[in-house]
Amino acid sequence: MDFTENEHNTSEEAAADLKERITAYIERNLKDKRLKHTYSVVREAGKLAMRYGQNVQKVELAALCHDMCRGMSTDVLNMYVRQLGLPRKLIDKPNLSHGKVAAEILKKDYCVKDKDIINAVAYHTTGRAGMSDFEKIVFLADAIEPGRSYPTVEETRLLAYEDLDRACIHSLERTIEYIQGTGNYLDPDTINARDDLKEKLKL
Repeated sequence: MDFTENEHNTSEEAAADLKERITAYIERNLKDKRLKHTYSVVREAGKLAMRYGQNVQKVELAALCHDMCRGMSTDVLNMYVRQLGLPRKLIDKPNLSHGKVAAEILKKDYCVKDKDIINAVAYHTTGRAGMSDFEKIVFLADAIEPGRSYPTVEETRLLAYEDLDRACIHSLERTIEYIQGTGNYLDPDTINARDDLKEKLKL
């Protein structure tokens, strides 16, 4: 299932089919709170996609998929990490592993080849160096959807509709500060994402 502009009709049909299948899956497997969050992320991502000239249908599809594995237990996620050959650092870290597992399942079980969708799902929690605008939109939509409530969310919301890069830097820096303050594991991808964007903006 390769979403390309050269095969517009096929792409639309494939996207509609994937949307139907993923919707059915998350309706069965996510708790109500997570389901509400997912649909809020879809709506927020769609608005950001319109703001920044991205393919709204495709962005919303990635947003729909982003937490599809969040209903899995840590043991099940660990099993997938091992079976799929994902990095060992993901073991016992469901907040980090669910996106990576979802991305692999999309490729393996749903035949998704589109790199924008795969990367947006895989890195929606951590970010990464070299994020595309598509990935930034899904990353930010997850961080600022209306159900989110944390001290700096309003500032991030405002920045998200003004400047994608600065909004991502703001969100990433707050994440780094929070995780370092708790003493929990900080994924290097998050630091790399922030540093890459700051270098791009010469900050």
